[in-house]
Amino acid sequence: MLETIASPELQALKARFFKALAHPIRIRILEILVNGDVRVQDLQKTLALDQPIVSQQLARLRESGIVVSRKEGTTMVYGVADPELRELLRVARRILNRRLIGVRSLLRELATDEDRARRERRISRRGR
Repeated sequence: MLETIASPELQALKARFFKALAHPIRIRILEILVNGDVRVQDLQKTLALDQPIVSQQLARLRESGIVVSRKEGTTMVYGVADPELRELLRVARRILNRRLIGVRSLLRELATDEDRARRERRISRRGR
C-alpha cells in the first residue's frame, strides 16, 4: 500500500533543502557546526579557505534556514538551526559507508584478478 505522496509544494521545499546541502564546503561547514557554534574566523581557519568562499557558503546555508548567525561584538558566530542536522549527517554517512563497502569489495576483487594475471604472465614467460 502506497503512502500519500507529498504535495508538489512540499516536494519542492524538500528539493531546495537538499540543494542547499549539495556542496562539499557546505557539508564540511555543517559537520563542524553540528558540534557547536563557531566563530566565522575559526571556520575559515579550520577549513583553510579564504573568507569570501566561507562567507558565500554560509550565506547560502543561512538563506535556506539551515544555519543561524548572531553577532558577538564584531564577530559573527554560526550554528545549526536544527540539532537534527547532526542525525541527518550521521544517516548520510551510514548510507555512503554501505555503498563504499560494496566498492571496496569490488576493488579487492579487481586487485586479486590483477595479481592472478601477473602470476600467470610470469609463469607463461618462464615456460618459454
